[in-house]
Amino acid sequence: MFLDRLELYVEGGRGGHGCMSFRREKYVPFGGPDGGDGGDGGSVIVRANENLSNLAHLANRKFWKAESGRHGSGSNCHGRCGEDLVIEVPPGTIVRDRDRGHVLKDLKEHGDSVVVARGGKGGRGNKAFATATNRAPRTWERGKPGERRWIVLELKLIADVGLVGKPNAGKSTLLSRISRARPAIADYPFTTKYPVLGVVTLDDASFVVADIPGLIEGAHAGAGLGHDFLRHIERTKVLIHLVEVQPLDGSSPEQNYWRIRKELELFNPELAERPELVALTKVDTVPDAAQQAERLAARIGKPVIAVSAVTGQGIKELLQEAHAILQQQAEAALPGS
Repeated sequence: MFLDRLELYVEGGRGGHGCMSFRREKYVPFGGPDGGDGGDGGSVIVRANENLSNLAHLANRKFWKAESGRHGSGSNCHGRCGEDLVIEVPPGTIVRDRDRGHVLKDLKEHGDSVVVARGGKGGRGNKAFATATNRAPRTWERGKPGERRWIVLELKLIADVGLVGKPNAGKSTLLSRISRARPAIADYPFTTKYPVLGVVTLDDASFVVADIPGLIEGAHAGAGLGHDFLRHIERTKVLIHLVEVQPLDGSSPEQNYWRIRKELELFNPELAERPELVALTKVDTVPDAAQQAERLAARIGKPVIAVSAVTGQGIKELLQEAHAILQQQAEAALPGS
């Protein structure tokens, strides 16, 4: 099961109560107060773990509460603090407050963490209230309750390259050819139900490619689970737009290209500015692949690479182009560049 969005209730542990106690010892008739403080409650922490790929491991538990602090006791003994409760999520998870809507933190890298519910403060024992004029205080404090809230965990895959296109454009087949990823592949639309990651090795370099499930018209408004798919494209640095050379529905490659471009722009205008490579897929099924690629390039005003996952045609060129763009972005991000 792949799960990329989840709502959880989190609550910090309650602080332990302070203690009211007086020292009672032979030959010490006025020993004074010796009530210890209560321990602080544990906090709930969300932390990124690179060994996880989605949120499915959290699906069966909705409520998360950290351990409460122990109560204080006599002889100035302070209560033990409650242990923190850690919720582990994959890198790329955005943590939001459900009711207020703001982002608590974007956990981009392994080890990033955020406290989503702080534990309550432990109460003070009567020892803390002793003064020069009140040597036998009978005042003590209760522990404070921990913070509580509903949070939303939203995963956006972290990949260098995103494969986009209409259903059945050949994205899964291409990913299985260029990496060891094994997405579901069949000759009908919507075979891919969730994003799949694959690591591509090219000479002495490697990068991560994400197979994004096929997009349809209206995806920006949620049609066909559009929002669930489109958000995974937002983190990618390069888009490879796959266009089928002979679509099964009789539409033209040019129409399909502009339809998907429109959906990307309507969902997030920044996606329209992202570096894009266009690949004409399944060219092994037509005799005039080169001419069709040139024709499409002229109509959309961008270079088009003819590729076939079956024969391997154009795949190395496509990957080299993607890697070159990634290198340029890395060099531009260096200090002083």
